Amino acid sequence: DGREMTAALAEAPADLIVLDLMLPGEDGLALCRRLRTGGSAVAVIMLTAKGDDADRITGLDAGADDYLPKPFNPRELVARIHAVLRRGTAVPAPVPADDPPPIRFGPFVLDVAMRRLERDGQPVAMTSGEFALLRALAMHAGMPLTRERLMELARGREYDQTDRAIDVQVSRVRKLIEDDPSKPRWLQTVWGLGYVFVVPPQ
Repeated sequence: DGREMTAALAEAPADLIVLDLMLPGEDGLALCRRLRTGGSAVAVIMLTAKGDDADRITGLDAGADDYLPKPFNPRELVARIHAVLRRGTAVPAPVPADDPPPIRFGPFVLDVAMRRLERDGQPVAMTSGEFALLRALAMHAGMPLTRERLMELARGREYDQTDRAIDVQVSRVRKLIEDDPSKPRWLQTVWGLGYVFVVPPQ
């Protein structure tokens, strides 16, 4: 439950939390929101008996990196754990010569090779899903991406996400990088298509 989770995290950091929605006391959504409000970037996979789009979007909006409805094949859960960990917690490899240089926009520096976003020299806490989305957009800066292509680049073909779920992920990234998320400067909507990341020339 939430009390046990808090105690466990106080003793040692976690790479990933598999979080059930239905728990005694605080439910999984409340716990996930508390983690994100507290600045934690630990990966979260949410489990729930509710599997329709509205519930999945609510889970993603709360800060979950992935969402798996019950009943599920345990092998699928393991595969999703591996996929989330690959996206977010792998130790950065030495930077090859052909890796892209850091991308600078406004007060931000996005180091794709080192998997890091900084604002005014300070690291910005991001979930693995948020970083994967921003990386996909930044690596195709100036190129409008459909929602389907964006999710494929960020998460791979094995994910079945709705357009609304992608919009939620974009909204979360905008809250991290935009002064006014309702009037985005960097991550702009291309109406009828998807999104484009606009950065000044390097």
